[in-house]
Amino acid sequence: MASRFQAASLVASPSYPNAVAWSDENLIAVATGHLVTILNPALPFGPRGLITIPANKPFPIGVIERQDLYSGCLLSTCLSRDIRPCVRSISWSHIGLAPNAGCLLAICTIEGRVKLYRAPFCEFQVEWVEVVDITDMLYDYLANISFGESETAVSSDVSSFTLQFSLHVLCLPPETDSAPPDNSSNCFSLLAVGGKSGKISFWRVHEPLSYTVEHSRVPISVMLAGFHQAHNTWVTAISWALLTSDASSPQVLLATGSTDGSVKIWLEYSEKLLKSSEVNDPPFSLLKEVINADSVPVSVLTLIVPVQSPQKMFLAVGKGCGSFEVWICDLSIRKFDRIGSYNAHDHVVTGLAWAFDGCCLYSCSQDNSVRSWSLCGNSLDEVPIPPNTPGVKNPADDLPYLFGSCYGVAVSPGNLVVAVARGFDAGLLNPMYQARTQKAAIEFFWIGGQQLESSTNRNLEFGIENFPGFPKKELIYWECNMLWYLSQYEHLDKPLVVWDIVAALLAFKQSAPKYVELVLVKWLSVSNVESHLGLSTGNILSHASRTFSNTTTRKLHLFNIICRHVVLSELKADKINSKQPNLEEFGGAEEEKLKLWMELLLCSERELRERLVGFAFSTVLGLMSSLAAKVYRAEGWDPVGLAQMEQWVALNYDHVQDQLKLLASEVRNLDKRKLHSVCEYVAGEQCSYCSASVPFESPEIAFCQGAKCSGGVGQSHKLARCAVCMQVCPPTSSWFCTCCQRYSSKLAPPQFFLMPRYPLDFKSSTESCTLNSFSKPFCPFCGILLQRLQPVFLLSASPA
Repeated sequence: MASRFQAASLVASPSYPNAVAWSDENLIAVATGHLVTILNPALPFGPRGLITIPANKPFPIGVIERQDLYSGCLLSTCLSRDIRPCVRSISWSHIGLAPNAGCLLAICTIEGRVKLYRAPFCEFQVEWVEVVDITDMLYDYLANISFGESETAVSSDVSSFTLQFSLHVLCLPPETDSAPPDNSSNCFSLLAVGGKSGKISFWRVHEPLSYTVEHSRVPISVMLAGFHQAHNTWVTAISWALLTSDASSPQVLLATGSTDGSVKIWLEYSEKLLKSSEVNDPPFSLLKEVINADSVPVSVLTLIVPVQSPQKMFLAVGKGCGSFEVWICDLSIRKFDRIGSYNAHDHVVTGLAWAFDGCCLYSCSQDNSVRSWSLCGNSLDEVPIPPNTPGVKNPADDLPYLFGSCYGVAVSPGNLVVAVARGFDAGLLNPMYQARTQKAAIEFFWIGGQQLESSTNRNLEFGIENFPGFPKKELIYWECNMLWYLSQYEHLDKPLVVWDIVAALLAFKQSAPKYVELVLVKWLSVSNVESHLGLSTGNILSHASRTFSNTTTRKLHLFNIICRHVVLSELKADKINSKQPNLEEFGGAEEEKLKLWMELLLCSERELRERLVGFAFSTVLGLMSSLAAKVYRAEGWDPVGLAQMEQWVALNYDHVQDQLKLLASEVRNLDKRKLHSVCEYVAGEQCSYCSASVPFESPEIAFCQGAKCSGGVGQSHKLARCAVCMQVCPPTSSWFCTCCQRYSSKLAPPQFFLMPRYPLDFKSSTESCTLNSFSKPFCPFCGILLQRLQPVFLLSASPA
């Protein structure tokens, strides 16, 4: 039996399948009755968010007016509707839809309400904030078309919105040719809502044009995109994916399941669903009805298009009888293969989740079982969930193993952890205290040591000794899966959320530090050195710094996160940023090794700083040349902090590259009066608290000269500098990086995060920086999503 490495109790028990969902920003939502609990897996015993589902009045459809109740033609019958609120389904959006650039959470209740919620990033409260009521919007639309009575009506079935049973969110890429609604961007997510009539409604949820950590009243743009009649009975499960093999014309792949047991796969060919501003019936084409109606309802299904095989589709379908089926489709030739049907559970299948890019499948059931399956070619074989847990078990984890059922399974963004939502067996709990305080729990299991086909074929020779508590093969599986994990972040559309691998490496570091060093050195050697054979750790680390200029910005971000939170985890972030860490307390060889990593981290961050400064200089020079030619481009990223950047180049003149020195000299020679017409240029800064001058001495922090003013009367204030522009941050709320703990008042341009290397010519990198690719709040040194610095008693995400 697998051993959990942590667990957290819940105040209510789940009631429906797919009760747990893991967001792209590393938050977990669990649907438990009339509550939705949101927690941070990095701090499962810490602060939580909460959504309380209120009782809603029914819509006035077929309702008898009060005065008509006294009519003699009516029987004296009193009808009542007593439905306790309960969450039926939940789903996260992708990063960037919330006003603070986080994820939106969509919930569906048993009474047919579908709503969108956001985190209370500036309200300082636990309860999440409702932003859109999808059901009210659908009711208003149907009321405007007289509920289908007109000839142009799309639907005459009122039940299609009075009781929704499933929903799913899909991220879509930006569409530069379409006209977005006011105050929103071209990038959006699709929300699908299934009804008891078998009809599905589609909604476009657009990203805002700008993000904030101060203002709460930022509108969320939601548009009804259309309807599709998928089944003749209740839609119980929806899953879909985006086919991006043809980037110029993305296609939507949709899988639907119903209470009659049928499962259908659809493909949307045209761009009506993605671009049209009108409500219509999207032209979905039925690829195949993979499962015919058999009176066994579909409880869950999950669809995935592997990154490594973008022309293939993997579909897993869970049924109410406890079995599930797996299908593989080669979309290039429209070939469907049924891998098999597996009677894996004794009760309804409540959760299915693909992991490792479709190589592994996890299933759970109301019979309280969780099982793991490995896909090898065209066969699915059961494999045990890794029983060993790296590191020391959390002493606060005192929850019993007295569970009665499972209600969902979710895989972490990095695929190294699986979360299972479980309800306790009330008859086995101690009625004096356990039964009163513990209704359900969410358990976390390491799956980094999962045996996969790719790891089985690897050479099993291991370069170092075995470690206590871990078989040799399982360590190799961990190594293979972690290296695979790190390689997945080469795909720039994947958000940089690395909590699971950081937590795994830290857990191994407690008992097997040499193993952690081996994995990291192998990763660096594969990434930066053609061959690592025969090279020592010191040689590999020394050589890595010389290859940073040819390394992608994404890899530098990933290295910085792991270096800070794993190798240098004992050092405080402010000491690292100020280049004043105390390494003498480690002594000996450990001190020398940490010095190598510390120097490597500083080299990596200096490389990123050079790219950002060079990007700003080149953008300004381009704007000035356009101004001289009277074709000034008003759109695009607006660079600020040029004076501070010039001073930084002067302080680091011996370390920066020649191209940056040339750009700095060209900017220095610009006419400052004309420069003000294209960008902000502030040579001298003042303290926000005492108006004293603030000299530039460090890109991280600043001290005003208040103590030297007014005859020595005053106080020198310590101020934070913006990680992007190096200007002093204003006293109002700024963006905050939970990894390097830097502040940002400005945002870096999106092209900065796409750089494959230090450019030979910055001009080519800046020409495409327009409003069509607006900036998201990412840290320029860590690449993770920035957020507002919250007090310790409020929930916040931990991407790293």
